[in-house]
Amino acid sequence: MSSYRIEGGRPLDGCLKVQGAKNSVLPILAATLLAPGQSTIHNCPDLSDVSATLDILALLGCRVDREGDTVTVDASVLTRAGIPDRLMREMRSSVIFLGALLARLGTAELSYPGGCELGPRPIDLHLAALRTLGAEIREEQGCLRCRGNGNMRGRELCLSMPSVGATENAMLAACGCPGVTAIVGAAREPEIVDLQNFLRAMGAEVTGAGGSVICVRGGRSLHPAEYRVVGDRIAAATYLCAAGAAGGRVELTGVEPGHLTAVLTCLEQAGCAVHTGPEALSLECCAPLKGIAPVRTAPYPGFPTDAQALLMAALAGGEGTTMFVENIFDSRYRHVDELCRMGADIQVAGRVAVVTGVGKLHGAAVRSTDLRGGAALVVAGLGAEGVTTVSGLRHIRRGYDGLDRGLRALGARIWEE
Repeated sequence: MSSYRIEGGRPLDGCLKVQGAKNSVLPILAATLLAPGQSTIHNCPDLSDVSATLDILALLGCRVDREGDTVTVDASVLTRAGIPDRLMREMRSSVIFLGALLARLGTAELSYPGGCELGPRPIDLHLAALRTLGAEIREEQGCLRCRGNGNMRGRELCLSMPSVGATENAMLAACGCPGVTAIVGAAREPEIVDLQNFLRAMGAEVTGAGGSVICVRGGRSLHPAEYRVVGDRIAAATYLCAAGAAGGRVELTGVEPGHLTAVLTCLEQAGCAVHTGPEALSLECCAPLKGIAPVRTAPYPGFPTDAQALLMAALAGGEGTTMFVENIFDSRYRHVDELCRMGADIQVAGRVAVVTGVGKLHGAAVRSTDLRGGAALVVAGLGAEGVTTVSGLRHIRRGYDGLDRGLRALGARIWEE
């Protein structure tokens, strides 16, 4: 089993271009199914989740090629509408293929998706949205059999919570539905806007992304498109929190600072100096981080649940007390026990975690149990005294294109063993 070996206590310094957004590229790759022909996606990160998505596209009959960070998908001919269990289990976002296949072929068959174990994440909202559009969905022995049967039409559908995945599935399916679909209570994340922009590049008529109501005029003839994915705000947050934990100064390019407002505000409160510019930002940390006002995760534009573990790891080696309230997932404190192995003082009660900075963490052998929790252990290791080894890299590779390589470019002493 491979692991990261981190020699902590070394301030970071340097400039790094942020990878393309994982949470943008996956639905965009699924959207290439909507039109026959070859679409080209630039700034596509090399992640295990992306590889799994490309495997699914190839299985469906697409011709897929990658050269550097550019991926081409030729969806001229689709040979099947079903995705086997072995591929669906590799990542939860594979459910996004439901909407795309229904729009293109009018049928889809797949099993329930896998992914990180962060507590219950039912796909009921996805299925309810597609049923509202007229899809017939039968659930049989863990398999979803979906049919349009010519009954899918644009309608108003209301999401009971702003689910990113359900919003994306509804957008993709609505592209194949004659008439106007209004998605009320839509998620507002930047990745939703990115998907809208790609669909527009394909000729779709989609408006409202970034707000709570998205309108799709479906039934239009779509064409392949060339598109560049936005920078990954959570990868950027990881490098920023790493600089907060280890100290030093980092500059990041290829990311929109406005997508990180909630994270940047917390880091500034903790004592970091932040400067922003067009698709670039820098952070300088010259003293131990301080405790800050309670951090409550919330849908965008609130504090992202994906950054909760990262900030917690940085603050654990600082000074003062910070309370975290996790409002999105039930089991998103699995990294806490591992941080405590490194000397962290963190008390958890239900959805609340109270972090009391100990001044300095110490190196230890720790294990990643999920994507962002694993990255948080790396952040903690960079600021800790001594050597930290982080195992369970398969989780980290789901969302980071060479995390160790990027950190070495900033002066960190980290290697894969």
